[in-house]
Amino acid sequence: MFRTNCLVCESNQLKEIINLGMQPFADTFIPKDKINEADLIYPLICDLCLNCGHVQTKCITDPKERYAQHDYSYTSSNSSFSRSHWDEYCKKMIQDLDLKNGDLTVEVGSNDGYLSEQFQKNGFKAIGVDPSPYMAELAKQRGVNTIIDLFDENVGEKILKEYGKAKLVAANNVYNHSNNPLGFTKTVTNILSSDGYFVFEQPYWFTTIQSGKFDQIYHEHVSYYTVKSVKELLAKAGMKIKSAKIVDYHGESLRIIAQLAESIKEESEEVKRMIEKEEEFGLFSEELYKKYMEDNIRARNLFMERIFKIKQNGGTIIAIGAAAKGNTFLNFYGLDNSLVDFVTDSSPHKQGKFTPATRIPIVGDEIFSKYKEPYALILSWNIAHQLKPILEKINPNIKFISPESQQ
Repeated sequence: MFRTNCLVCESNQLKEIINLGMQPFADTFIPKDKINEADLIYPLICDLCLNCGHVQTKCITDPKERYAQHDYSYTSSNSSFSRSHWDEYCKKMIQDLDLKNGDLTVEVGSNDGYLSEQFQKNGFKAIGVDPSPYMAELAKQRGVNTIIDLFDENVGEKILKEYGKAKLVAANNVYNHSNNPLGFTKTVTNILSSDGYFVFEQPYWFTTIQSGKFDQIYHEHVSYYTVKSVKELLAKAGMKIKSAKIVDYHGESLRIIAQLAESIKEESEEVKRMIEKEEEFGLFSEELYKKYMEDNIRARNLFMERIFKIKQNGGTIIAIGAAAKGNTFLNFYGLDNSLVDFVTDSSPHKQGKFTPATRIPIVGDEIFSKYKEPYALILSWNIAHQLKPILEKINPNIKFISPESQQ
């Protein structure tokens, strides 16, 4: 089923701008005992709302199927880079938002509870909300209480009844996952204290398009936010943007701090400037996306010529990083287990599983030591500078390949 109305302004003036073909749920990794079961696969298409500029996926998918059909494999604490980011996030929020000991923090999409645990260690009451029973169990082991459900009005009422108003509601890399972002936002408004803050991060659509990359587009990401669309969405739920900034996470993310509208007198100049830059770039025009798709199809065709030559000559290709964005890339390029021999990942929650649809086995980085001159394709490009030295220590003869390096 396709969406026919904008999730922000409800307009039916939607225009298809991006089509990445048939794709599985990118954040799902297949355990060995389910290897012969069919994947759920849907058209991965993005629409632009010509009325408000919001970008969203066309195809409606069931969030419970996205997160609970298989044990969810992504963890907030999956790397030293991630842990460092959330440690700093916690310190920054305590400092900048003047949080006090005993204040209630609610983390929506709390995952394995790593961030909520940091708030607890600093003297705050912290609860999580996450639809994955597997992640909730990991969080429990950290001492973090998790409501196992999708964040909606009913969950909001439960939080109010059992815990009261929240001083901070955090929704990092999950706000863009909601099938009903307006309902999500209204629930946040309802559970926030009068002096509370709503803070969220997600990949910044402007950065995605400016970079020419497409792999942060997947079914789990229902909405693709700009400062302009966030401003519109928050306003409909009685909130305003206090600050907007770019942070170095997931290849640049947009971090928004919002408050109830009555707490903010004037829109910051920073917000105005960011919206102006988005508009000047053409981020809300159809023409921009036509060239964007043409460029990505051309890059794919050129890269696949090289891949076929490598395989024809008996080469071994190993991808690095069993990440959601990697699965979008693999499926759009048609790189399955007949072309890519392994995908490596440091997470024990992913090793021993297989990539969705492409069915490539996931192993540890040590696999590189078994081959004389393997080819390496880094899927987790946002941490490539950290990964390359580690891999070269395992095997100094690795040949790195990517669509960007084929000139």
